[in-house]
Amino acid sequence: MADEEKKDSSGGKMKLILLALGVVVLLIAVGVAAYLVGNKSAGRVEVGATDSLAQNRENTTIGPMVNINDFIINILDKNETRYLKAAITIELHNPETAVEVTERMAQIRDAILLLIGNKTFAELSDLQGKLQLRAEIIARLNKILTKGKIKGIYFTEFVVQ
Repeated sequence: MADEEKKDSSGGKMKLILLALGVVVLLIAVGVAAYLVGNKSAGRVEVGATDSLAQNRENTTIGPMVNINDFIINILDKNETRYLKAAITIELHNPETAVEVTERMAQIRDAILLLIGNKTFAELSDLQGKLQLRAEIIARLNKILTKGKIKGIYFTEFVVQ
């Protein structure tokens, strides 16, 4: 009977050793996979950073900036009443455009209010939606302006409730 207990305990120890060895091999495989995936994504970031640096070199000059006061706008939502509070700064190509923007501020605010008022909460809640809104505002305002163009739009405040 003592011989049977020795066989069972040595067989149990062998299973435990094999299980531990399997866990170690699995952890090593996961670590290697994570390292390789990390290197691939790091390479992508470096390429993106290079593109971004090249783009920044082209846009090193900052154009005139015009602030647009806070907006509080009703946005569309089926279930609730939602509001957006936003403040925007517009970057322009030249100083002459800044004068025109100041003169046409009522038209500019109206165009932005109408555009944002037709957006839903879902459209404005993620980064892609905000970037899309930025592009739409630039396109809409460039249709209004005659003496120059808008170089960029910056949301200095953006709160959706």
